[in-house]
Amino acid sequence: MTRSSTLKATVIAGLLAAFATTSNAADLTVGANIGNVPWEFEDASGKVAGFEVDLVNEIAKRLGKTVEFVNTPFNGLFPAVQSGRINMAISSITITEKRLESVSFAQPYYDSDQSLTVTAASGITGLKDMSGKVVGVDTGSTGDMWAEGHKDEYKLGEIRRFEGLQPAMLDLVAGRVDGYISDIPALLYYVKDKPELKVVERIPTGEKYSIMFNKNDPLATEVNAVITTLKQEGFIAKLHETWFGAKAEDTTSTVAVLDMPKGK
Repeated sequence: MTRSSTLKATVIAGLLAAFATTSNAADLTVGANIGNVPWEFEDASGKVAGFEVDLVNEIAKRLGKTVEFVNTPFNGLFPAVQSGRINMAISSITITEKRLESVSFAQPYYDSDQSLTVTAASGITGLKDMSGKVVGVDTGSTGDMWAEGHKDEYKLGEIRRFEGLQPAMLDLVAGRVDGYISDIPALLYYVKDKPELKVVERIPTGEKYSIMFNKNDPLATEVNAVITTLKQEGFIAKLHETWFGAKAEDTTSTVAVLDMPKGK
């Protein structure tokens, strides 16, 4: 084969490879902080599983679209969705007025609060015992914002930031942090078979979780409509029972159909 023929063959092969990659690409790319139990994590077989994974898979099915989950640190979800690198983001993301200035959300599907988790051997019984202590939080999370905002009130010591629950738990068990402030459902799920760890205080914040999109993305409205249908059919309430072993109350956003959040 001549050099020109070789070059031509290489170009054609590259184009075919690019076409194959494009043709096999999923319709929807979903950013998720994999390791955020029980919302999105790898199960024993290495498959991505969780409450929000099941929810998004069902939404995609109803829309007639394929979906691919992209492992993304929590703080990276925001620029990823705004730049269009992903179509939407999940990871127990709280809807806030501040976030609504730059992104859009579908209606919420879970009501939550923050919590303080410590080791059982620490003797810490609540936030009143955290004076001068090292506090772990997830970077850019609601827990991070809460800890910063209440640092003086509770005389918290250093606030140490982590990229997800697993590394934070390692440092908590090793004694490198004294307490971890994060979403209460994830921690209750995580510690239920770990007697060495305890969720010692619920921190009321009135949070609601939803799927995040780029600002004013029409996909948000499409997904919102599907969520309404899934609530009416009881699908999301069933997910709650599957993942938390308890029935969702009718007054919660897991069951009640709500309006799409609107920013100011």
